[in-house]
Amino acid sequence: MEKTKLILADEDQNTLIELKSTFTQDKYDILATTGDGEELVKLINQHNPDIVIMDIVLRSMDGFKVLEKVHGTQTKLIIQSALSMDGFINKAISLGASYYCIKPFDVETLKDRVEDILSPNKTQTNVFFNSKTPNYIEEKITNIFITVGIPAHIKGYQFLREAIKLAIANPEIINSITKKLYPTIAEKYDTSASKVERAIRHAIEVAWNRGKIENINNLFGIKVYSSNEKPTNGEFIALVADKMLIEGA
Repeated sequence: MEKTKLILADEDQNTLIELKSTFTQDKYDILATTGDGEELVKLINQHNPDIVIMDIVLRSMDGFKVLEKVHGTQTKLIIQSALSMDGFINKAISLGASYYCIKPFDVETLKDRVEDILSPNKTQTNVFFNSKTPNYIEEKITNIFITVGIPAHIKGYQFLREAIKLAIANPEIINSITKKLYPTIAEKYDTSASKVERAIRHAIEVAWNRGKIENINNLFGIKVYSSNEKPTNGEFIALVADKMLIEGA
């Protein structure tokens, strides 16, 4: 059986040691480790590895520049970084990263993502988070909003985020969306239930008008909607909350 060729890149030696121990198995061949971005680019061009697991923060050249330099190669890149802001995640994915993993990462989940890359027929999600991370739910919702195209500056963004969190904590609330869910959010943000409902509806409409239907369907792993179909507020909230509950939120 041919081994999967890996290169590991991180400035932190303890992280490199943990990664090496995770992937030191019969099926993996660790070709090199480094904490230097320029060296990493040379190693990728020299060895043509199957997968690189790398941090954004590297010496001499950051991870974004590395992604630019090796763009177009066959090597798949997994980012694992403590940098969790939307802008960093978006930039890495747009530059070709297959996954963006938030530190501290779970080694078993990381191994699963490597296997995902090696199984091209498997549905992939570009960003994953360690459930031990304190802001796990917040970060996961943010990633979903990025994927479907809901901008952070509109009022419905915060209301929709709160609605999903409420539905995760109490799935039954989705059956009382008018009597319980909207009023609960309205009370928290000192507004009216009707304004909450309208703002959430507007946020969903913005996503659909941006034409990111393919992203939405890929997110859920099935063709849920066409460009002519828009979910109700309750349908969208329930769909996202159910996805997160299934994934262990």
